Amino acid sequence: MVSRDFSGDDVIKVLINVGGFEWQRTNGSHVILKWFPPEDHDSEIRTVSVPRHDRIDTGTLRTIADQAGGEDFDAFCQWIDQNR
Repeated sequence: MVSRDFSGDDVIKVLINVGGFEWQRTNGSHVILKWFPPEDHDSEIRTVSVPRHDRIDTGTLRTIADQAGGEDFDAFCQWIDQNR
């Protein structure tokens, strides 16, 4: 079974260091990250809001995966787990 037990800092670290996201700002306890596609990519800019909690609920993690462009939730969780 794929781990789904991540802190907000785990997710933020992987999205920035491996996923190419940039830290834009902090809004309360949430970090706003943005991903800008390369010029030859036909995707739009992605904005992800990640709460800096000790443990992220599964529903919130699914929303983060959707915002980040993850099409397969289990694969997204495995990617976070392998790179944290």
